[in-house]
Amino acid sequence: MNDVLLEVTDLKKHFPIKQGFLRRTVGHVKAVDGVNLSVNRGETFSVVGESGCGKSTTGRTILRLEEPTDGSVVFDHSELGKVNIGDADHKTLKRIRPEMQIIFQDPFSSLDSRMTVGRIIAEPMIINNTLSGRALRDRIAELLTVVGLRPEHASRYPHAFSGGQRQRIGIARALALNPKLIICDEPVSALDVSVQAQVLNLLEDLQDRFDLTYLFISHDLSVVEHISDRVAVMYVGKVVEVGTTDQLFYNPRMPYTEALLSSLPQPDPRKRTRPTLLTGDVPSPANPPSGCYFHTRCPYAQDICRTEEPPLRDTGDNHMAACHFSDTLELKGASRLAEIPVAPEVMTKQAEKQQAQRQQEATK
Repeated sequence: MNDVLLEVTDLKKHFPIKQGFLRRTVGHVKAVDGVNLSVNRGETFSVVGESGCGKSTTGRTILRLEEPTDGSVVFDHSELGKVNIGDADHKTLKRIRPEMQIIFQDPFSSLDSRMTVGRIIAEPMIINNTLSGRALRDRIAELLTVVGLRPEHASRYPHAFSGGQRQRIGIARALALNPKLIICDEPVSALDVSVQAQVLNLLEDLQDRFDLTYLFISHDLSVVEHISDRVAVMYVGKVVEVGTTDQLFYNPRMPYTEALLSSLPQPDPRKRTRPTLLTGDVPSPANPPSGCYFHTRCPYAQDICRTEEPPLRDTGDNHMAACHFSDTLELKGASRLAEIPVAPEVMTKQAEKQQAQRQQEATK
């Protein structure tokens, strides 16, 4: 039986549209519109989608950095048990927050340039009165070491660090209060590719070491495939598919997921095809279409798609999809590296090259 740490039910976040001299509300931007998620303890659950689909707003609303319009967010706290964060008062929320932390997307704007690195990492512990004095300084040094920095860096300011190092500082701050759940809001999107790999490996090592649970938000499918246990796909404020990484990447049941996967680079040049080009624009969350939100761009759309919104339903093995034809469509997923044929002569050349490199290193 899965040990559920976070249960999100029908979560909504609507931003009012105000116009006129009296600033009357004339409509709402439905940034998050009925999201359902279940995150198990110890797993990495990723949320993917195009820019503007509502994935970052979902993460912020779960933490109540944005007040939810409707729905429930139930978190399994170590002392309080299962608590609905949306109904929690300020005192209860302050007790819950140490176990739910966030790593922000931009490592440049998320760190106060007027604070030293030590002060930035210490701030959560000072606010929550957990440590002070020598114990606080020792904890700062420990956290810097854990994320691959040196204790003496505590006296420096953020401008003295690279983007990857700044993100490590943000990770250290998120670890300060020993959280159970960390929401990673596109933590590597602002970094170079080589630095991305280092930060991702660090996150995986920390997860194993501290038994962390990640809600990982990203638009980079390659990153998501590497780090995730399960994945949810969002489109215009709604979750349209949920499954394990293998299910979603290699056996998609939703046409939008197929279109996203077609943008991944094809490692076998003999199988390369053009990406699936979607017609039209992404619908406005302030005025979404009737029926399935994706029907205006879907190459498989039929009349029922224009009039009836498909529910998110189980298509087998807990693989959820919001599509009227998820059981009948034969959709194309990503290619597995193991399926790419390699000629024997290529393998021989690679082996010879590796052997020569080992011999060269041995003679040095």
